[in-house]
Amino acid sequence: MSDSEDVHAISEGTLDHYRQRAEAFREGTRDHDVSQNIDALLRHIEGAPPFSILDLGCGPGRDLHTFTQLGHLAVGLDGAEPFVAMARQSGCEVWQQDLLQLQLPSQQFDGIFANAVLFHVPSQALPRVLSQLWAALKPGGVLFCSNPRGDNQEGWSGERYGAWYDWPTWRAHVMAAGFAELEHFYRPAGLPRERQPWLASVWRRP
Repeated sequence: MSDSEDVHAISEGTLDHYRQRAEAFREGTRDHDVSQNIDALLRHIEGAPPFSILDLGCGPGRDLHTFTQLGHLAVGLDGAEPFVAMARQSGCEVWQQDLLQLQLPSQQFDGIFANAVLFHVPSQALPRVLSQLWAALKPGGVLFCSNPRGDNQEGWSGERYGAWYDWPTWRAHVMAAGFAELEHFYRPAGLPRERQPWLASVWRRP
């Protein structure tokens, strides 16, 4: 199997996991509070709202509702067909695209919200994906990422593929794509580090 075939198989396997569990995922994540993450993205975007936001890996569309309620112009993107159908109920435009086969407009967005999604990208494909996100942002635009952290392990976790980075490794990947670091923090807030499984970071396209 070639590298490209291998990466495609990884993507399809992970998407199948979400396709088969779309309704359960929607119910299980409906009440997750990611306001700290949304605030971190919006706080760093310069200029006057409303902002053009890409919700990358939007899932059932929970955060599309939030961005819209805050007055912004949100577009969703997901590779799992059931999620795309659910997310379109928000009234927002939603694109069905595989993370590993992105076709994004150039310099379109003030912000990209990548909440709990980029860790599914195999490390060999991550530089290309990050470069595509950089190109889709307007100059000065902001990328927010949140991923489960780890010690740079990579592989299958059940039926989902993931890469679990520590901060130095994740920082090196994103900076190599041309982004400038703004801030990073661990979640949930207010807990000891060993009980903060999520690493959030915010970046600017210079």
